[in-house]
Amino acid sequence: MKISYDTEVDALYIRLVEGEYECRTLRLNEEIALNIGPGEVLVGIEILDAKQVLGKGELPSVILENLPLAPAA
Repeated sequence: MKISYDTEVDALYIRLVEGEYECRTLRLNEEIALNIGPGEVLVGIEILDAKQVLGKGELPSVILENLPLAPAA
C-alpha cells in the first residue's frame, strides 16, 4: 500500500495494489473516487480537497496496524 499527497492540488491517493492496471472510476461524490481494476479489485482511492474532507483544514495523523514491513532496499 502506498499513500501519496499532492500539496499543489490538495489530493490524496491511496494505492492498495501495486502495478499498472486499466481501471474504471466509481465516483462516490465530488471529492472521493474509487479505482476499480480487473476482477472488481479495489486498486486505489482518490480524495480531492483532502484537507477539507479528512481534517477540517489539517490532514489527520495516520496509524497503520498489522501491516508487514517492506524489506530494506
